[in-house]
Amino acid sequence: MKKTSAKKNNNDINNEYNFDYSKAKANRFVNIVREKTVLVPLENDVAEVFRTPSEVNEALRAIITALPQKIYKKRKSLAHG
Repeated sequence: MKKTSAKKNNNDINNEYNFDYSKAKANRFVNIVREKTVLVPLENDVAEVFRTPSEVNEALRAIITALPQKIYKKRKSLAHG
């Protein structure tokens, strides 16, 4: 009967990783953060309708104009307070 050698489990997580930061790239999202953009994940059915951020913003602005001013002003003050 053959003996099987003990194999190292490849699913183990290392206690420490050595990253080569000389190969790091600049953060391509830095300008988005500086503009105070809020990223909201869309569900697939919504993403099929709205393909660009401007389409989403246009639709949301239309909804905002349909809101009663009393509700809109209250929510706006809560967001800034």
